[in-house]
Amino acid sequence: MADTSVSFSSKVAAQLHQIYPDVDSDILTSKVVEAFWPDGTHRRKRARKPGNSLWSEKDAVLITYGNSVIDGAHKPLDILRHFLDSYMLGTVNGVHILPFFPYTSDDGFAVTDYRAVNSHLGDWPDINRIAEDFKLMSDLVLNHVSSQSTWFNAYRQGHAPYDRFFFEASPEDDLSEVVRPRTHPLLREVETANGTRHVWCTFSHDQVDLDFSNPEVLLEFLRVMRVHIENGVRIIRLDAVAFLWKEVGTNCIHLPQTHAIVQLMRLLCDYESETVVLLTETNVPNAENLSYFGNRNEAHAVYNFSLPPLVLHAMLSGSARYLNRWQGTMPPAQLGCAYLNFTASHDGIGMRPAEGVLPETEKDKVIEAVKSFGGRINMRALPDGGESPYELNITFFDAMKGTLAGEDDLQVSRFLASQTIVMSLEGIPAFYIHAVTACANDLEAVEKTGQNRAINRHRWDYETLRGLLNDPETVNAQVMNGLRERLRIRCAQPAFHPNATQFTLQLDERIFGVWRQSLDRAQSIFALHNVSDETVHVSAYAINLIEGEDWVDLLSGERISAAGGDITLAPYQCRWISNRSSQA
Repeated sequence: MADTSVSFSSKVAAQLHQIYPDVDSDILTSKVVEAFWPDGTHRRKRARKPGNSLWSEKDAVLITYGNSVIDGAHKPLDILRHFLDSYMLGTVNGVHILPFFPYTSDDGFAVTDYRAVNSHLGDWPDINRIAEDFKLMSDLVLNHVSSQSTWFNAYRQGHAPYDRFFFEASPEDDLSEVVRPRTHPLLREVETANGTRHVWCTFSHDQVDLDFSNPEVLLEFLRVMRVHIENGVRIIRLDAVAFLWKEVGTNCIHLPQTHAIVQLMRLLCDYESETVVLLTETNVPNAENLSYFGNRNEAHAVYNFSLPPLVLHAMLSGSARYLNRWQGTMPPAQLGCAYLNFTASHDGIGMRPAEGVLPETEKDKVIEAVKSFGGRINMRALPDGGESPYELNITFFDAMKGTLAGEDDLQVSRFLASQTIVMSLEGIPAFYIHAVTACANDLEAVEKTGQNRAINRHRWDYETLRGLLNDPETVNAQVMNGLRERLRIRCAQPAFHPNATQFTLQLDERIFGVWRQSLDRAQSIFALHNVSDETVHVSAYAINLIEGEDWVDLLSGERISAAGGDITLAPYQCRWISNRSSQA
């Protein structure tokens, strides 16, 4: 497609010059435009301006693998669609299908072919049908590729352009400062047509890191993004993007070129005719994570990675002290940006985002509790040769089995309270399928695979799952129905718009509370969450309810007086006290 916009071209060229200062920016700009907008596709004449219209209070996302639900007879993607239509329609409007491409390991994150759907799941038409009814999120696994992929095989054989697609280093290089998410050796020795090489492997020796200092690698991923967009994807998750750019002698994380590449992708998405949201996945300390908003010119959304360990600590300790302290210092997302709030995902509960927030003694207590509930711990390598907990591997439902004092019979109410916090905060809530189905630890899968993360990647037999969800006496039905009802109420409240005003309330430390106010200031919601197994009383004066308004708890229907008196919260009870009772 001919590019007639000097303004657009100059923006792209300037961005490319930051990444590749030694490459002709004008020539590369033409290649970028051709890669992202091939013949038959069109871009906007003007970029979308940052605003609050990309999402609303109606948005919520389900996270799932393409085969988290199976029956042995039908295509897993068809079974997933049936599950979504039967249990999620009307409560979530987005679905993140974790890597649905052919792969060799890491449950999809070692991709062999970026343009195909894993035939064991289905095909592109199956993906397209889900995208018709739900906002579809897909993974752009752009840091690494499978060691058995066509790309890497061509690299080993010395075939252009793949002979320059992978990042090489020497065992003699000083790599001591490299930030590691794993404990295995960073370099893998391989034999190639050009001799022995040592390729960089951040996550495993089956996941070989690509070399983005070669512009051809970037161009190839822009073509892959186009494949996603043409097949209905509207949220693109940039997997492990923090590690994208490597320079020997540095820590090889969050380098300026990495941010510049995200900025380039954001620029292209802002000119894309379809509305496409970029989401960065950076499981790192909070300040580093927030840097991917840039100056409203990088990710549209970032995972709120500090939330899972802090909610976990609050629910286990019965104190919201650290959760309150952290939330009170969190900046509101910039215009045109949003947080993705979650507690459970396909990975473990990351501990790096708790650095500088939770004291080591509190982390140790949480780790011991998780172990006592059947969980596992994954470690990461430190520059001094030591190791540190990287993530806790446990289903979030089983992480709610009890408190630091041990197991009890309040698991369901404790779990629902934890997820209600996710629904209440500024941002878009996301829920992992094994959380909404109250899945227990899959210890058999851990033993079978030798992978700790398998504990939270169970494959449900669909008929078994339906039997559990359709029986109101099971914990699975109680959790599913409880979450669906709260999500149904939430999506009708303008005060829960992802960018609505938020203020952290300073109350009894057993209460985590926030005040939300709609963008038009018409609705206020005081969201109170008892994180303890004790009954707590909060004075109506403490949350400054305005007299003359009719206040109601949206969750219970109870009328709340602004004229004083105590508001009672039973163990793990949550209240959404609002001056405007919007109906779902």
